[in-house]
Amino acid sequence: MAAQNEERCKISFKKTMSVYPKLLPPRTHILSLSNLDRKCPTLMYLVLFYKSSQNLSVESLFTSLKRGLEGALSVWYPAAGRLIINSHSGKLDLFCDNSGAVLVQAAATQVKLSELGDLSHYNKFYENLVYRPFFSGNFSDMPVVTAQVTRFGCGGFSLGVGISHSLFDGLATLEFLTAWASLTAQSGFEGLGLFQPVHDRGRLLVEATQNQYSAGEGTTRVVAFEHLHQLIEQAANSSATSVSTTAVSDLGSCKFSEIMGCSNQEGSYVLKTFRLTGLMIENLKRKVMINGKNIGRACSSFEVVTAHLWKARTKALGLRKERRVCLQFAVDTRNKMNPPLPRSFSGNAYVLSSLSSTAGEVEEQSLETIVEKIKEAKGLITDGYVNAYVKALDNPQRGLPPLPELTMVSDWTRMPFHAVDFGHGSAAYAYPLSPPLPQVAYLLQSPDDVLGGIDLRIGLLRQEEEAFTRYFLSYDL
Repeated sequence: MAAQNEERCKISFKKTMSVYPKLLPPRTHILSLSNLDRKCPTLMYLVLFYKSSQNLSVESLFTSLKRGLEGALSVWYPAAGRLIINSHSGKLDLFCDNSGAVLVQAAATQVKLSELGDLSHYNKFYENLVYRPFFSGNFSDMPVVTAQVTRFGCGGFSLGVGISHSLFDGLATLEFLTAWASLTAQSGFEGLGLFQPVHDRGRLLVEATQNQYSAGEGTTRVVAFEHLHQLIEQAANSSATSVSTTAVSDLGSCKFSEIMGCSNQEGSYVLKTFRLTGLMIENLKRKVMINGKNIGRACSSFEVVTAHLWKARTKALGLRKERRVCLQFAVDTRNKMNPPLPRSFSGNAYVLSSLSSTAGEVEEQSLETIVEKIKEAKGLITDGYVNAYVKALDNPQRGLPPLPELTMVSDWTRMPFHAVDFGHGSAAYAYPLSPPLPQVAYLLQSPDDVLGGIDLRIGLLRQEEEAFTRYFLSYDL
């Protein structure tokens, strides 16, 4: 693909149109967002690749996708709205005004999917497969859902979807795409009644958490923010950083939201994908089980891969032994709250769990010790933790300095985006673009590995790329 000239790689855009709910959704109203929703209002992009479908014309493909989207928007009606700044609170909310989503039809007739190589590896060409609307600074002009279908010369196609992170979290995005795909594959909307998403943010709103505190609940420590404080203090005190102490002296005003938000430091990072087969993961678990007195029997793939990842990245950074490092990973709180949130809750329901240690400790500790600490950190996510987390995000926000010592993990292994079927089979691959922070590590299902393989997609500093590759692909850390 790299050898192809720019003319061959050009994409022609056939049409761009707004798509509206087919059935009349509830009356126009403002949907109050939670602080978890407000962390990153920009569009997050995912590209789904589908192999050859020679009997399908690009027009019929576009028409069926449009029809299915009209049906999905009838139930997921906030996706047809616009973000606004609430005039009373000054905060970001969602105006459900049926302004519509945007659907684009495009063609890359000189390009074949096979020429893109391994779809799990980043390719700059992928950036052409999503529709990025111009942002004037006014959220009310921006759609919260966009999609671009691009037909390739081989008959295959891609669907590049952009969804505001203020609208859905990863699990809700999968539910939305699955519904859209199901309705696209049908000839009508008979299945609409099967989808019952819950859009109201309910107990995740700050007002609700304050009511709980006033009812007598004690304040819970938010260790994710405490650990972040430590990294910021370290950055401020380090002679190797240009961050001014003024910017971070008021630690209560740090922009916690940017940890899963919109910081943009991509220039120093390179996106890499590493494939761990199911057999490799089982070997890691077996190593933990043997050395950790049978802990491996209850050791999840996420826990063992994340522990291995943290050790490998910490070692690759080449930090001083006393340098503090931090591992943070997102945890779904739907079943952590009391009572639990509905399974079909469509807002953002993930908070960060956190581990902090020195670089020397992480390098020297065994894999099974770190797995145990990850388990303990997951256990700290309770109803009280979620309430305290949401309330902490209500504080005034400031920007963050670069934090290479922070390792972020987003677990998509239970979100099989590649299985979304618009009537032409599952996707060959689903590739996430625009990570919230460049060093975020995505754990993705490997579509072709029936034994439970995982693809790690991570942003690495160029100077750590070679060392990380060597350490991560080795069992002896």
